[in-house]
Parts: sequence; structure tokens; C-alpha cells
Amino acid sequence: MFRHRGNARTFRHNFRLAVFLSFVSGLVNICGVLALGVLTTNVTGHFAFFAEDVTKRNELYGVWFLLYIISFLTGAFVSSLLTEFRIYRQRRAPHNASIFLEILILSVIGLYGDHLLLTGFDKRLLACFLLFTMGLQNSLVSKISNFTLRTTHLTGLFTDLGIELSQLFFYRKVGERKKLTNSIYLRLGIVAFFFSGCVIGGYLFIAIKFRVLLVAAFIMVLAFIYDNMLLGLYKLRKNLRTNH
Repeated sequence: MFRHRGNARTFRHNFRLAVFLSFVSGLVNICGVLALGVLTTNVTGHFAFFAEDVTKRNELYGVWFLLYIISFLTGAFVSSLLTEFRIYRQRRAPHNASIFLEILILSVIGLYGDHLLLTGFDKRLLACFLLFTMGLQNSLVSKISNFTLRTTHLTGLFTDLGIELSQLFFYRKVGERKKLTNSIYLRLGIVAFFFSGCVIGGYLFIAIKFRVLLVAAFIMVLAFIYDNMLLGLYKLRKNLRTNH
């Protein structure tokens, strides 16, 4: 899921990655909306709000929307930088640094977010941290899947889905049709789990507030453990075959 790259990746690897992390994104997204009043998984709308404040000569408030955009960009930059550095140093599992950083930030905000708001901490700054984590995740998923997947927002995904649904009328060869249907199932999986994360996260937020981010961090941990368990099983089977 996390370790396979390039041609080594299969539909199954991408699907597992997509459903785990799109669900996490849904949790983060609804938490940002309900707790902070900010969309924290994409920056498209923030460009419009920034432009609106500039045209209304409300530049000081508009700066926050610019900071949201920069936070997401910085997250993507840091994720790629960490990954490329680990690849350059020939480290195994080059994506682990980005995964651990996302888990850390989500855990800290999940534990202390409510307290920080009560003490007067600016909620817009908390939104910047969440946008940073989603930039991390989007870059991480993009690089792992060879730019096939996006799990933090759905705009481009719905565009691709519309294109691929139309191609079903024309692609008749077995190989082409299987590849196309796999891609459609993958995108539908992302939509379903992102939406599920938003709905379930909304109910959880009513009960536990910012601690919903601990659930998101826990799912990231489970995904990491699951991936390493599969690796362990693969190595065990390989050793058994070698010994026999």
C-alpha cells in the first residue's frame, strides 16, 4: 500500500491506499468545517475568498486565505522533500517520514485543539496546521500512486470520473475495459470513503470535538501497521518457498 511504487503497484494497492486516506481526509474536512469554519482539505475555494477580500479592499482579512493556500503548498513541499531525501539516502520506506509527521500533527491537535481554542488561540492558525497535514497527505498519495490518486479533494476526481464513464461506451477491448472499470471503481471508492469520513466525523465531532482527529491519526497508524503486516507475511512466504 505505502511501499510499492511505479510499475510494482496494482489496483489492490491503490484501492487500499485510497480508502484508508480518503476516509481520514473526510474526518479532517468535517472537523475543520465544524470546529473552525474552514475547509481544510483543499484550497480551491480559498482563492475565491482571497480574491473577494482583495476586491473589497479587506486585504488584512484576505491574508488568512493566502496563508491557507501557502500552508497546503508547504505541506506538499515538505512531504516531497522528505521523501526525495530518503530516496537519495537510499533509505527503505521513503514515505514513512511524511506518514509519521501527519500522524503527529493530527494527534497533537486532536489532544489539545479544544483547550487551545478555550485559551484564545486563533482558530485560523489551527486551520493552517490542518491544511498543512492535508498538503502532506495529498503529496504523499500522489507520489506513491505515481500521480494516479488524490484523496483530499474531489473536484478533479469527479472530472476524471465523468470522462471515464463516457469512455465505457467506446472502449470494447477486454484489457482496455478492465483498466477503465478498475479506475472507475477506484474513484468511486474515494468518493464513498471521503463522504463516509465526513458523515461519521460529523457525528463523532458532536460527541468528542477535536478528538475526532485522534480517530484520523489512529486510522493512519492502522494503515501503517496493516501495510507492514502484509510485508511480513510476504517475506515469510518467500522464505518458506526458498527453504523448500
